Amino acid sequence: MSDDTHLFDRAQRVIPGGVNSPVRAFRAVNALPIHAATGSGSCITTEDGNSLLDFCGSWGPLILGHACPEVIEAVIQAARRGTTFGISTRAEVELAEQICRMIPCIEQVRLVSSGTEAVMTALRLARGSTGRQRLLKFDGCYHGHTDAMLVAAGSGLLTGGQNASAGIPSQTASDVFVAPYNDLAAVNTIVDAYGSELAAIIVEPVAANMGLVLPEHGFLQGLRDAANRCGAILIFDEVITGFRFGPTSWGTLNGILPDLTTLGKIVGGGMPLAAVGGRRDIMQHLAPIGKVYQAGTLSGNPVAVAAGLTTLRILERDNPYPCMAERAVTIAEGLNTMEAGVCCVQTASLFTPFFGRQTPPRNLDEVRQSSAIDFATFFRAMLKRGIYLPPSAFETAFVSAAHTDTDVGRFLQAAYESLKGD
Repeated sequence: MSDDTHLFDRAQRVIPGGVNSPVRAFRAVNALPIHAATGSGSCITTEDGNSLLDFCGSWGPLILGHACPEVIEAVIQAARRGTTFGISTRAEVELAEQICRMIPCIEQVRLVSSGTEAVMTALRLARGSTGRQRLLKFDGCYHGHTDAMLVAAGSGLLTGGQNASAGIPSQTASDVFVAPYNDLAAVNTIVDAYGSELAAIIVEPVAANMGLVLPEHGFLQGLRDAANRCGAILIFDEVITGFRFGPTSWGTLNGILPDLTTLGKIVGGGMPLAAVGGRRDIMQHLAPIGKVYQAGTLSGNPVAVAAGLTTLRILERDNPYPCMAERAVTIAEGLNTMEAGVCCVQTASLFTPFFGRQTPPRNLDEVRQSSAIDFATFFRAMLKRGIYLPPSAFETAFVSAAHTDTDVGRFLQAAYESLKGD
């Protein structure tokens, strides 16, 4: 029995399903899960001793690659000073200042420990500041596992074939309107009928949890206009896109500014840290100066803050974005020219191969028309050849600053062999 198989057997006895996040079970790709032992640069080594070229990157946080020396050193130094204090530190002030400087539409920011917490706080802020209850989200977008956002969600819920989670109160679900992504007409119909009840419109500016679905021209500006018209708070969930397209937010780069922004993944530098920020007048509703309560024992944890602050400073200093995007373009173009029934969608350093499609999907219905079975076959073939992709047809792959041209060549050679059945 391999070490990975033995570990999974042990895990299933003490952890539900053997994993601490469902997609790690590899059920969607009909494979046994792997267990990471170490990571360095663009590679991970499993407990079985296999070295894998990693294009999952822990689902997005590791934009600098595994075990970036500067980040690791910052974490070590922070841990030596103390792992947690329960009172404020200089480092969390510096990280908040860094975020506000890099994303000017964030006038104030609150640090939390996960993307789910960031979204939960943003929604509570929207409701508390508007006095309204209802929310508008988009089919297939994923905003963490807070109850209201698990209605018609993407990511792991979509991977598992569910439209919503069990255990969500019916009243919670009834307060959530769902529109198709890229469908402004549906949005305007909801806003025209229920705009006075809407506390927030929340969206991934680039949908990256049903595979990669790009916003059509005018869609996000249309959401900004709709929110302005009805007085709802516009929330951009940039847990994935924040600092992924450049040393700022997607909204800032594209000149469409939300009222609130949620950040995660990259902002924590591979540690459990996230943030919610935005207009000062909205953020001032948060306790202790306002009546919208949010708290956390480990919010602004100094070790996580050190990782996040160091990562953001490196991104500003080194500007790895053009090289990462160029390598992602090479991967996408390479897959699309193999004539294997794959449409690889790419933007910046993100990419998703959709099987059984000739054109990029515009929404969840079109995503579902692609073949998850063919993706699973491709995933297993690539893993056999030492390439690790996200183990789901409905997740996005990432190129990091640690990936090289040689890595891209290895990927494309493995893809050719996998698709041609060699």
